[in-house]
Amino acid sequence: MSTLDKMDLAIIKMLEEDGRMSFTEIAEKLKVSESTIRKRVLSLQRKGVIKKFTIKVDPWKIGIKTIAFVGIDVDPTRLLEIAQELCDLKEIKWVATSTGDHMLMTEIWTKDGRELTRLISEKIGTIEGVKRICPAIILEKMKG
Repeated sequence: MSTLDKMDLAIIKMLEEDGRMSFTEIAEKLKVSESTIRKRVLSLQRKGVIKKFTIKVDPWKIGIKTIAFVGIDVDPTRLLEIAQELCDLKEIKWVATSTGDHMLMTEIWTKDGRELTRLISEKIGTIEGVKRICPAIILEKMKG
């Protein structure tokens, strides 16, 4: 894969800050043509650098009152299979394999603590091969 140049990195930074920024606006800031920006963005998408354009939601404003980072330890022979099962649960926003204290790390959004408890006990805890579940509820998000 080719390396990214300064212009690619500048385009990425602007789109990360405002995914709705037009190619024309980016072109004006970088002092190049709109078609140059359009071609660069398409190239970044084809290369998989830009995976998708999306929005960032404030969970509290849509009724999500409990966000937890949950470490999960599993039978090592089922690590990837369990990780995929977790990906299928709508409340789980991301799943990652990890080193350190837990084999899998997840971010879970639920409307309240009771719903988180139910998810852990009725869905995650019943997956064959799950050995230990360690939730940490987020009190206040400071960045990101």
